[in-house]
Amino acid sequence: MSKLDTIFKLQKELNERIGVHVDNMDRDDKIQWVLNYTRAMQQELAELVDSVPWKWWANYQQFDEQNARIEVVDIFHFLISLAQVLGLSADDLYQIYLEKNKVNHKRQDSGYDAKDEADSRHIDVKLDRACMRYP
Repeated sequence: MSKLDTIFKLQKELNERIGVHVDNMDRDDKIQWVLNYTRAMQQELAELVDSVPWKWWANYQQFDEQNARIEVVDIFHFLISLAQVLGLSADDLYQIYLEKNKVNHKRQDSGYDAKDEADSRHIDVKLDRACMRYP
């Protein structure tokens, strides 16, 4: 089991302990949890911002690097939960990351002078799990 597989397993266990069972979600539940996790990540991002001295007018601020690290991990918790709601496994996330990384490099090679979301449409997301079927 890879480190990413372990993280996905641990996150699923934590979510189920909290009462969030992605395997039993219908379409409406998935929509709600995508919103819940996105909002939670936004809050964690705000907490990350508060870990760095962003107020240029205030001299009292300190860079709290330790807290910044914890906030990144908090964001990662919610990101993995979001991936699971969308039916992604650790392997799915890894494979899609590799493909999207290639797209991003191509964009940089070409100067990325125009937005073209179609350049990612070729990424094949093969999800054939029961949790992806809606009643």
